[in-house]
Amino acid sequence: MYCNLNTLRKLTLVLIFFATGFNLMAQVAQAPLAHPTVPAIIEQVKKKYAPDKRVAVFQVEPDSNKLRGKTNLPLAKKELLGRLKNNGFELIDEVKLLPDVKELEDKIYAIVNVSVANIRTQPKEAAELATQALLGTTLKVLDKDRYWYLVQTPDNYIGWVEGTTIKRFVKTDIEVYGSKPKLMFAKPFGFAFTEADENTQTVSDLTWGNLLTVKDTLADYYEVAYPDARNGFVLKHEVVSYQEWKKITSPSPESLTKTAYRMMGLPYLWGGTSWKGVDCSGYMRMVFQTNGILLPRDASQQAFVGEEVAFENLQVGDLLFFGEKSTADKPERVVHVGMWIGNNEFIHSSGMVRISSFDKESTRYDAGNAARYLRARRILGLGTDKGIVSLKN
Repeated sequence: MYCNLNTLRKLTLVLIFFATGFNLMAQVAQAPLAHPTVPAIIEQVKKKYAPDKRVAVFQVEPDSNKLRGKTNLPLAKKELLGRLKNNGFELIDEVKLLPDVKELEDKIYAIVNVSVANIRTQPKEAAELATQALLGTTLKVLDKDRYWYLVQTPDNYIGWVEGTTIKRFVKTDIEVYGSKPKLMFAKPFGFAFTEADENTQTVSDLTWGNLLTVKDTLADYYEVAYPDARNGFVLKHEVVSYQEWKKITSPSPESLTKTAYRMMGLPYLWGGTSWKGVDCSGYMRMVFQTNGILLPRDASQQAFVGEEVAFENLQVGDLLFFGEKSTADKPERVVHVGMWIGNNEFIHSSGMVRISSFDKESTRYDAGNAARYLRARRILGLGTDKGIVSLKN
């Protein structure tokens, strides 16, 4: 009896051992689904290819034994899958590559069809305004959510636009559009009319930088066409040839200052990049775009183009950046930008477009921004090697 009990105990221990072993093996088999290195690998690839979510889509995460999400970066997706496989993680690939050609029916390009299209952070009217795009601007279309489209602007900024404000095209149609001569509206505000008479019904409002294709030339008007094939008439003295404008536009301290002053008093609008309202970086972008230079969209992006310049060596046209200085615990944070205009003053959009001073004795003294001044960058006279994009190219 003793022998039998002892044998039974041994058998019980053996069974417990095998049961525990199988349980551990099952956990190991499932480990890739919740293993901390899976999100770590995803984060590494994201930091390499898409550190700035404003200009790239990389929304990927593990879900059970699958890898879900979407990205517009084929190389990033390829590297991610390779890294996971090399580390022993065999996940089913369900990452959508953008643009989603099938969902978009090959219409992966669009042209802005209103004077100013609002581009938002999410596909809904109540979402934050991220940026704007002007009539005639060509956009890449990446994805769709009901009647909203995820688009990318010529400066790579990404956001959602309401479908009625754009006209989508296939690639060949966009190429035809690009070859047509364009007129650029050169006044702050105006209209296109249904007839060659400014007392007739309007087709739409217009603002500086709007592009329209030419259909016919009359005595005092041009007949123009919109992206959606609407026709209208614009006064000749309110438009210029876009191709000719790009050739003759030459940025200088004087031209930048003149443009900046023309927008004095314009209201501050978060996400605004047009004469209808501007935020701080949108204002700087408009000032330089009017003079043939395309700056990045946001202040934190503008702070990395051009060359750094010491405060005592500032020249008219240099960009000034403000925010929070770096510490041992956190990096520098750029939150505001303005342009140096000399005499210890800078012009910027804060509440409205206005002039502020670093001089404590001046009535324009701006103590708040003086305290959070970070550094300055020079834009004029520099080329593509410094991140400067000329509209001539």
